[in-house]
Amino acid sequence: MCGILAVIGKELDQAKISGLSKRMSHRGPDESGLKITDKGYVLAHERLSIVDLTTGIQPIQGTRSAWMVHNGEIYNHMALRNNELKDHTFRTTGDSEVIVHLYEKYGYDFVDMLDGVFSFVVIDGDDFIVARDPIGVKPLYYGTDETGAIWFASEMKALADHCVEFSAFPPGHYYTPETGFVRYYKPDWFEADKAVEPADLAKLRQALIDATEKRLMADVPLGVLLSGGLDSSLTSSIAARLMEDSGQKLHSFSIGLDPDAPDLKAARKVADFLGTEHTDVFFTVEEGIEILEKLVWHLETYDVTSIRASTPMYFLSKVIAEKGIKVVLSGEGSDEIFGGYLYFKNAPSAPEFQAETIRRVQRLSTADCLRADKSTMAHGLEARVPFLDKHFLKTAMEIVPEEKMPVTYDGVEKYILRKAFDTPERPFLPDEVLWRQKEQFSDGVGYNWIDQLIEYASASVSDEELASAAEKFPINTPSTKEAYFYREIFHKHFPQESAAKTVKKWIPKWQKDLDPSGRANETHVAPGMKKELAKV
Repeated sequence: MCGILAVIGKELDQAKISGLSKRMSHRGPDESGLKITDKGYVLAHERLSIVDLTTGIQPIQGTRSAWMVHNGEIYNHMALRNNELKDHTFRTTGDSEVIVHLYEKYGYDFVDMLDGVFSFVVIDGDDFIVARDPIGVKPLYYGTDETGAIWFASEMKALADHCVEFSAFPPGHYYTPETGFVRYYKPDWFEADKAVEPADLAKLRQALIDATEKRLMADVPLGVLLSGGLDSSLTSSIAARLMEDSGQKLHSFSIGLDPDAPDLKAARKVADFLGTEHTDVFFTVEEGIEILEKLVWHLETYDVTSIRASTPMYFLSKVIAEKGIKVVLSGEGSDEIFGGYLYFKNAPSAPEFQAETIRRVQRLSTADCLRADKSTMAHGLEARVPFLDKHFLKTAMEIVPEEKMPVTYDGVEKYILRKAFDTPERPFLPDEVLWRQKEQFSDGVGYNWIDQLIEYASASVSDEELASAAEKFPINTPSTKEAYFYREIFHKHFPQESAAKTVKKWIPKWQKDLDPSGRANETHVAPGMKKELAKV
């Protein structure tokens, strides 16, 4: 997990590029690397060492003239080394190096062979290939400067003030000077009518176990973000079992405003049940407000729900990193896959339900993936997301929507996921957590967080400012004082029009109140939820 920067052009200032790369040093606090190619192109890397702590410094050279930088993890790198690349000689024992060797063997046609999360750049003379993982778990931006040089960077801050135009690199695509953008990730489930498989609970359960197991790959301590919700609790439970088998102890972490926060109380039940080494972290509303300027700089978004949820995640990540842990598992993606957000209960039909799950998964790179990556990487902490594993996505997204819809089970969201892990002979979770109603992270840390945040932001923006918002912010014009407040902070850091266009606002469908908080949905029930007895 790292920060990468590549500039493909002539007469580049090495010192300038190095300085811009250092803007992302929080992503890779362990070591830095810089390579000027024979053509004068630049590759820079800020490394967070997780796999191959001794020989994995980047940029990495292939067997000939190609060089590469990579941000992410390639979980099938050993299988690739032992099979497709068995005739290649490697310089490192890490996962990243397989990328440059695959390029040398297959040219451009190799990206879909990678099982993992990634953004990477390979340069070979005047040729190059740039790619981003299927869902966009890892961030990547691209742009051009006044000289025509092409820039690629893990975060916008490394290129925004040097590029005439820039944008987010589309997930599931690669780019080459010969082909332009090419979509390499084209699963059947992108089409709503391809969701025709009946729910196989055993298959679903095993797919998530497999996805979690491969994400335990690390040569450093590993933990879990345990909110006490279904998704983080399931990944924690699976990880605890797998690590116990190898004699390891799992570290779990939760955050809230006080011990009575809904998520903290549920998380402690899970931690006690699993026997994890658990840590509760607390923050105040005042502390959250105080770090908003810095937080928006890290997040590179003005989306309301992203900022609300990222604040506690930012504080939690800081504590985890200070304890020497570099990798955590997190539960992002499940609500999009299974229609877990409460507004999905209002879906008017099965086809519309399925179409919305597809849309939400495809936009995760602008929402929860962005939040999870940037709020953790602000402290040099890598978040891994088992629910967005390619195989698990295929398994879950191809299930017929009727078997995922809450209306099928008297309003119980994510029923088949809960039922898949409802194993009384050896329970994965306490019953009251397995069947707990969805709480969005920014709600679960304590309801006062959002309420007081809205109050503070509203007091900071006048009626006149909001009335003239369209004049100042014609792109994604803020409609509330809270949204205006965040937009002003963002504009200070990133005043470029291109920067504003990279942000996609998270807005729920099929409900009157468009506030992204789960509590805005009329079906929200704070105390929890009753286990239903319906059968799949």
